[in-house]
Amino acid sequence: MEPKKVAAAAGKNGDLVDDDQEKWVCDSSVDHKGRVPFRSSTGVWKASLFIIAIEFGERLSYFGIATSLIIYLTKVIHQDLKTAAKSVNCWSGVTTLMPLLGGFIADAYLGRFWTVLVSSIVYLLGLGLLTMSWFVPSLRACHADMCLEPRKVHEVVFFLAIYLISIGTGGHKPSLESFGADQFDDDHAEERKKKMSFFNWWNSGLCSGLLLGVTVVVYVQEHVSWGAADVITTIVMAVSLLIFIIGRPFYRYRVPKGSPLTPMLQVLVAAIAKRNLPHPSDPDQLFEYPKAVAKGRLLCHTKNLEFLDKAAILEDYETPVDQQSPWRIANVTKVEEMKLVLNVIPVWLASLPFGISVAQSTTFFIKQATTMNREIGNGFLIPPASVFGLTAVGMIISVTFYEKILVPVLRRATGNERGIQILQRIGIGMLFSIATMVVAALVEKKRLGVVEENPTKGSLSMSVFWLAPQSIISGVADGFALVGLQEYFYDQVPDSMRSLGIAFYLSVIGAANFLSSFLITVVDHVTDKSGRSWFGKDMNSSRLDKFYWLLAALVAANLFVYVVVARRYSYKNVQRSVAVADCYQGDRSRSHV
Repeated sequence: MEPKKVAAAAGKNGDLVDDDQEKWVCDSSVDHKGRVPFRSSTGVWKASLFIIAIEFGERLSYFGIATSLIIYLTKVIHQDLKTAAKSVNCWSGVTTLMPLLGGFIADAYLGRFWTVLVSSIVYLLGLGLLTMSWFVPSLRACHADMCLEPRKVHEVVFFLAIYLISIGTGGHKPSLESFGADQFDDDHAEERKKKMSFFNWWNSGLCSGLLLGVTVVVYVQEHVSWGAADVITTIVMAVSLLIFIIGRPFYRYRVPKGSPLTPMLQVLVAAIAKRNLPHPSDPDQLFEYPKAVAKGRLLCHTKNLEFLDKAAILEDYETPVDQQSPWRIANVTKVEEMKLVLNVIPVWLASLPFGISVAQSTTFFIKQATTMNREIGNGFLIPPASVFGLTAVGMIISVTFYEKILVPVLRRATGNERGIQILQRIGIGMLFSIATMVVAALVEKKRLGVVEENPTKGSLSMSVFWLAPQSIISGVADGFALVGLQEYFYDQVPDSMRSLGIAFYLSVIGAANFLSSFLITVVDHVTDKSGRSWFGKDMNSSRLDKFYWLLAALVAANLFVYVVVARRYSYKNVQRSVAVADCYQGDRSRSHV
């Protein structure tokens, strides 16, 4: 055939491939009938809006309960401040660690859609039981309007209900967010950019639900009854679940392929078995499937953790690879996926002190508000938990500013389609969290000074809006760090582990809640020995200002560690129709913090 005709035929074939890529989604996802999805009728915003809607309803319900939990425990169940703070931290810790189990089940067995559906039903059962604990006479806290001592049956049912909500959250949170991000095709340039915006708008929807939860729901708790608020949260969650089910024809689904941990173990066993083999000088000598027959995306070889590369050394050239034991040979992509998981661990550890500072906004910040003047206008009292709404406002402002102003400017300046690297975004959030703790310490010192000047009236002469700066700065910190952590743990884990990736993000907050409880215990013990504990019977006999300074110092010291970890980090590098040896991009694969 003449060269011109060959070129023309190749051009036509290329056009056909491009047309197919625009018509079909070829990223291993399927539609609700198990077929290859149409790009025009599935996924992207038309699907993710249904998913954001159920997140809005779930967060409204969750924060309506979570932000008032410490008040309920101290006023209705009559726990003291230390016990109540530990109870809240324990519940929050379980709630944010349960997603590790839920994410594993979603990735390995049920799939994300069905995990969300089942866990949302469990969540709804918890809300229903919480409502019953208030309205069913035999389950109520007590028969009088004011409970001097709660009935044990109420306490048992109450804790059973909120831990059912924890179990529901365990499946709901990691699966829903990763399911939302799955609606965008990573191999399609336009959809990939939209996915980067998805996490920002996901968090805007989350914060909108949070804002209504800590204002409307909390107001009903304060001025009507706890039971009426429980009815509202139950109805909202039920309606949100219905909306999620209605969106089923528009979703793109990932079929679960068994435990994502098994291939990791196979890589480790194969690498140990071949530990005495010399390391190849050329990465092209390592085994990789041809892109045409590979299932899913292929990853480029990286130079870190080279010991694991030995798992991809081919020993038997006569037997087809598919007939060889996966415990003796792994392809480069499996090896790189193992490296990704190991690389995540230092980032996870370096994020824990930030998580400890986040834990204070749902415990001590709210208890501070109960001691201050919350009256505005003609006798209207702001519920203490509504102060947390300012954190949501700060987060919405920072996310909108980042998405609409900062990212376009930085894209032009750096040439990076994200604007800045994910770990840089997280580091900026950590800086704001240090500022949060410093401001919180100064405000608490001021409040204790007012109490000392007028012990009778206490800090009731001090407006609750003194807490606005620390709450808003905390929201800005969350807008950078928490959203960055979500995107990082979704994007930088193997494609088969993305629900688990979101669970890793949530486990940062969960582990930080337990560490916060442990830190309170240690500080209480040490300071009590020195004469006066920083955690007294109530807020006025405590020295939370010193505790906030301690947290500011802890996060600041950790930031230096985080910068070292981030600068050494190599980002996930997906093959774009190139050979293994051509994947290296030098500094572009590195983080520059």
